[in-house]
Amino acid sequence: MERRTLKTFGLLATAAIITTFSACQNKDTKTTETKKPDSTAAVSATEKIVFVNSDSLLTKYDYYKDLKVKFEGKSKNAQADIQAKGQAFQREVAQYQQNAGTLAADVRKATEERLARKQQELQTYQQNAGGALQNEQAAENEKLYDKVAAYLKGYAKEKGYKMVLTYSKGNSAILFADESLDVTSEVIKGLNADYTKK
Repeated sequence: MERRTLKTFGLLATAAIITTFSACQNKDTKTTETKKPDSTAAVSATEKIVFVNSDSLLTKYDYYKDLKVKFEGKSKNAQADIQAKGQAFQREVAQYQQNAGTLAADVRKATEERLARKQQELQTYQQNAGGALQNEQAAENEKLYDKVAAYLKGYAKEKGYKMVLTYSKGNSAILFADESLDVTSEVIKGLNADYTKK
């Protein structure tokens, strides 16, 4: 049980945030700017649609990198805390097992009940700690999504784009797109500039 919980903590910091942007990209359709077609516009519809590589975006966005470091640290601390509590409990159990033969039946029974309660408390603590970390990550992931979506909304309006799609290797509806439509580098530059200001 302890190993499984520790393994979960190990995966939280790396997996949860990394997959957030692509998982959330369809969450809020309101962030996509939709305008009525301009009959006077000389630009074709395909030139009004661009895409961002979400893999590159996350690995090069400073805010995401800081989040990743933050949660890796929290994950390690949580693992160390749970491991210390688990080891202390194991020592207590081992000590009881050594002395069990010399204890009276009622003392043995009381000790076993206390240890069973302590084991249950430890399991509950592990679950609560994991849940608290997941909830905190979910809130941070929401902020990450909102920051990127808000920036892209302003960016698309400024550039006159009708739509900004996301592309992620192995998890994308885009099978092919001309490289001239890839605005990832420009978006990363703008996001990092905004993050540095704040």
